[in-house]
Amino acid sequence: MSSDFKEVEPGLITDNAFKLIGTDWMLITAGTPQDFNTMTANWGGLGYLWNKNVCFCFIRPQRHTYGFVEKADTFTLSFFEEKYRDILNFCGAKSGREVNKVKETALVPVHSTSGGIYFDQARLVLECRKIYSQDIDGKNFLDQKIQTFYPNKDYHRMYIGEVVRCLVR
Repeated sequence: MSSDFKEVEPGLITDNAFKLIGTDWMLITAGTPQDFNTMTANWGGLGYLWNKNVCFCFIRPQRHTYGFVEKADTFTLSFFEEKYRDILNFCGAKSGREVNKVKETALVPVHSTSGGIYFDQARLVLECRKIYSQDIDGKNFLDQKIQTFYPNKDYHRMYIGEVVRCLVR
């Protein structure tokens, strides 16, 4: 762990979750120190479920990161200051199948003792243990306008992760 991160209880996060995820965005990362991938996301949430602090995030099956999250027991959510917006844009627009995102962006991966991979430039990191996943089913949309997000019926998989570590600057 980078020396300027401090571990805190998740309940001490003071960020507005709507802004943190919906506006500021995050990198979802999973894999091993030798083979991992990251992607930008802004769909998800934070909360309390099954007597646990949890996050939930969504990944389409065609995303390269999907396979890494599927194989891993853990994933991380890394949040950044606005000055890193270009990195978030790049990691959302480029596939890890075609480019080395770490090399192209100068992100510095940190390998956690609990198996997670996050980035030294982050200001907030949530290390999460996968506890549930489910594919979105279009027939369950109560508001049919949501289907406009899925013209190809390529529905996301939702992951719920127990927040096992919370690191802040």
